[in-house]
Amino acid sequence: MDRSDQAASLFREGYNCAQAVLLAFADVLSIDKKTAAMLSSSFGGGMGRLREVCGAVSSMFLIAGLVKGYDRPDDDEAKAAHYQLIQTLAYKFKEENGSIICRELLGLAEGADFFMPAKRTESYYADRPCEKLVADAAEIMENYLRELR
Repeated sequence: MDRSDQAASLFREGYNCAQAVLLAFADVLSIDKKTAAMLSSSFGGGMGRLREVCGAVSSMFLIAGLVKGYDRPDDDEAKAAHYQLIQTLAYKFKEENGSIICRELLGLAEGADFFMPAKRTESYYADRPCEKLVADAAEIMENYLRELR
């Protein structure tokens, strides 16, 4: 199973969009699944259902940081290279899906959503593009990681 299918499957299991993407790469990142799930748990629903940046996109950025991030605040060259990578990943996702903003991807009005997560039912999955979005984010990251090799 490729990372894209794995992320979609994890989303179907009930993990939020951010968790599904990060968990699909936990082995590559050498982090245990519990840590990956907890680290990304805040980003679901566009950051705690605020409907801001899509959680799948946030996890792409987390993965990029763990793989190619910088750790010295005075390393402007590494910082610039990393921000360029983040923008490239965002543009690829936006090119495929029209936005990186959760509310826009879901066609919702401006503002935060009720904090209580929606129940996962077949109609939930049928009405939302989230399963495809997590698959797209995972595919973008899988292709990026493949290019690094």
